[in-house]
Amino acid sequence: MERYPGPAVIRLEQLSKRYGSVQALAGVSLEVPAGCLYGLLGPNGAGKTTVLRILCTLLAPDQGAVTIAGINALAEPRLARQQLGYVAQEVAIDKILTGRELLELQANLYHLPRAQRQRRIAELSELLSMDAWLDRRCGTYSGGMRRRLDLASGLLHSPAVLVLDEPTVGLDIESRTALWQVLQQLRDGGTTILLSSHYLEEVDALADRLAILDGGLVIAEGSPAELKRNLGGDRVTLRVREFASPQEAEQAQRLLQGCKGVRQVVINRAQGHAINLVVDGDEVLERLRQQLSEASLPVFSLAQSRPSLDDVYLQATGRTLLDAELAAVASRDPKAEKKQAMR
Repeated sequence: MERYPGPAVIRLEQLSKRYGSVQALAGVSLEVPAGCLYGLLGPNGAGKTTVLRILCTLLAPDQGAVTIAGINALAEPRLARQQLGYVAQEVAIDKILTGRELLELQANLYHLPRAQRQRRIAELSELLSMDAWLDRRCGTYSGGMRRRLDLASGLLHSPAVLVLDEPTVGLDIESRTALWQVLQQLRDGGTTILLSSHYLEEVDALADRLAILDGGLVIAEGSPAELKRNLGGDRVTLRVREFASPQEAEQAQRLLQGCKGVRQVVINRAQGHAINLVVDGDEVLERLRQQLSEASLPVFSLAQSRPSLDDVYLQATGRTLLDAELAAVASRDPKAEKKQAMR
């Protein structure tokens, strides 16, 4: 069931940002409805963190406008920050303090009255299941504990908007699931949440709406359901031979692009040169098998499924999200690029 949140509480208009020769953002525009859990999906280097840092007034854009709850955040940053809770990608916690001491320090920075401070710490401790370890030193905490404490710090002043940058990176499945449940509770209680992630399943499971970023641009926007619905057709993943060479995959790609009923053919190098297709109708599959067989490229495996968010990304960019991640790693590490070329 799709949610229908309220009017926009965040407006980003034509944000551009350049770091030297790198164009991090190239005109990003977004509207986040009130009471919505909004996802920013994209590979590392897509511009997600830059968007969030500009929104939280930690970074100035080269061009563009930012409005939060009707406040011009670029002109009145202090006023805009009162509406925001920000949890950065890197968890920064003093190892000597206990969790409670850290939250009290954070509450003092927010100038919360003593009674309100104690009430909020008790509420968040219960919400995030921190009672058993809140009075232990932070240096003894696991990654999941540190992430919950960091989230509590961002929620102390009851912000209207919670901004999360890759909140579940490095967490185990149990901690990730627990955090998902908390975010859903906060959303259901009226908090607007803007969450960046490169985990497809996370955004698909949590987001009411999302924007997919690539190369500093918004390449798709909408609810997960409508984005997948708009694609139409079925998704097919096939392999020619058990260990197909890059040349065989490219030969199969050229052959299948001319097959009736096939709307897109992309080589998924991240999955051993598997071939991803968008097809219309089950009868296409037999034609695929026949054409490949006639070219001495027998089908080793074939799987058919309904559209996913990775298919949305694939449709917009011609590559999967994982391929984009690998390309980003290779661009930063020449050795990784060499390894990727050898796959």
